[in-house]
Amino acid sequence: QVQLVESGGGLVQAGGSLRLSCAASGIIFSINAMAWYRQAPGKQRELVAAITSGGSTNYADSVKGRFTISRDFAKMTVYLQMNSLKPEDTAVYYCNADVVVTTRRDYWGQGTQVTVSS
Repeated sequence: QVQLVESGGGLVQAGGSLRLSCAASGIIFSINAMAWYRQAPGKQRELVAAITSGGSTNYADSVKGRFTISRDFAKMTVYLQMNSLKPEDTAVYYCNADVVVTTRRDYWGQGTQVTVSS
């Protein structure tokens, strides 16, 4: 069974930094794209950043220049370095991975809370 386990969330003051990690485990043939989403209270879940198996990245306009997504293929782990955090970045952050086991499907982590105080 595939699992995505996130870590690194917490409380930080505005202007601070956090680094999120998400490690995949289980019997996995391959992982295609990996991504971070977030959901603030009363809002829809939104894409924050994504990275393909080839290393191409894309970011939400609201985080460009502040967040950086990266991945370690050997460790099946994706990271999100978040700098210059703002109160509006407060949300539950979810890891997502496009995984091939016997078939291809999306998997989600349990979420990690990020709170930015002003």
